[in-house]
Amino acid sequence: MNKAELVETVAEEADISKAAASRALDAILGAMTKALQQGDQVSLVGFGTFAVKERSARKGRNPRTGEEISIAAAKVPGFKPGKALKDAVN
Repeated sequence: MNKAELVETVAEEADISKAAASRALDAILGAMTKALQQGDQVSLVGFGTFAVKERSARKGRNPRTGEEISIAAAKVPGFKPGKALKDAVN
């Protein structure tokens, strides 16, 4: 499912226009992004938790040449699914 399909589904389920559903989805994603940028986590009960994780620096290899390279430390977004989501998928 891509963003357009999600907007269409939300519009149908909530009985609102696609434009309103698109604005709502953009607002939700923007708020989540802002919270993660500030180092907060976003918990949606029953769905899961989004959080920023620290990835330490490490050594890697260039797959073409086999040359060893260093990969810098980074912050990456992570997601831990909630029990209800896990149960729904299984």
